[in-house]
Amino acid sequence: MQVKALKKAKPVAPSDVKALRQSVEQILERVKEEGDAALRYYSKTFDKYEGPFLVGEKEIEAAKNELPDDIIEGLDFAIERVTAFAEAQRAQIKEFEQEMIPGVFMGHRLVPVDSCAAYVPAGRYPCLTSAVMSLAPAKVAGVKRVVACSSPGKQKRINPAILYTMAKIGADEIYCLGGAQAIAAMAFGTETISPVDLIVGPGNQYVAEAKRQVFGTVGIDFLAGPSECLVIADETARADYIAADLLAQCEHDPEARGALVTTSEELGKEVLKEIERQLGDLQTEEVARHSWENKGDVVVAKTIEDACAWANDWAPEHLEVHTKDPKALLPLLTSYGSLFLGETAAEVFADKVAGTNHILPTLRGARYTGGLWVGHFLKVITHQWVEERGMKVLAPYSVRQAEFETMDAHRRAALIRLTNKL
Repeated sequence: MQVKALKKAKPVAPSDVKALRQSVEQILERVKEEGDAALRYYSKTFDKYEGPFLVGEKEIEAAKNELPDDIIEGLDFAIERVTAFAEAQRAQIKEFEQEMIPGVFMGHRLVPVDSCAAYVPAGRYPCLTSAVMSLAPAKVAGVKRVVACSSPGKQKRINPAILYTMAKIGADEIYCLGGAQAIAAMAFGTETISPVDLIVGPGNQYVAEAKRQVFGTVGIDFLAGPSECLVIADETARADYIAADLLAQCEHDPEARGALVTTSEELGKEVLKEIERQLGDLQTEEVARHSWENKGDVVVAKTIEDACAWANDWAPEHLEVHTKDPKALLPLLTSYGSLFLGETAAEVFADKVAGTNHILPTLRGARYTGGLWVGHFLKVITHQWVEERGMKVLAPYSVRQAEFETMDAHRRAALIRLTNKL
């Protein structure tokens, strides 16, 4: 793999991970021990919020009445698209039963988790469709109890568009609660909030660390860090499109990462100039500039195969392909959260309304997992039954293996089925 850097991200300074872990651990322990009292303390301390946690029907109706019709139309469209894609995915997962050898029958069932909680962030920007991405697949999977929570904003309530979306999809309970304390409440339960079996959704470093620490007590989807977008491009690509897409990712967060790997050095230099030009027009320039200057990469690859290899190693959350024949690269690309083939398939479309999920692995997590999907809410659980003829095949192997392992009770449990005595 031969590449040359035109711009390199600055090395990540060592962060005080220990302090973060200790801070989150303290919050989790206090919520676990004190329940609602701890939630009230942290909500007042961090969010200046002293209202009720459970959101009622009047608040939901007021939120809907406050929204412009075109925003409601867009949210409804997003709900339809994400739900349709989740339903299409669910239709591809099948239960089965099969006779594996004569007299031995095996299969698996698809059983939804009993309950889940979707954490919907509302920090720097109220990302309206994050609620869609986490709640719609849960409903399609058939989860019996679907809980949603989001932190109170400056108005001391859940953002009305987020609240409308939560209710429209059919969340069974909605809580005005955020941060690590929300994760603790969903994992351990309090006097007024029953714990869940699975927690999903993105969040800041405190939310991510809280999910890491409660994993085991509950299931989680995965750990996600700052947003990422990587573009693969050749000489046919448009510099202005690439710059716009990279800056769209950079404005998420000062720690967001954008990267370009191209076979054209000329294009790489054009993109650098175009990014600088577009930054001057952005209302979010401060955040986007900080992100790009500190986290941005522009790399020139000798061949398109080298470009794909570099992208696979980077393993981005979002991967765009701006080349003459984007689909031709599909067999070469193996590590990404979500893939966008061609310059008209802008990542922002999926971020908002297209239908694929935008809750995706970051920090090279795409090497071993995909994004949130309906399958996260389904347990694939196996079963079997064995007829007499099948038992006579399995038991001798089990007896001999258990004997070799010196596991005498195992040996006897197999042997008694062969001989009807010990």
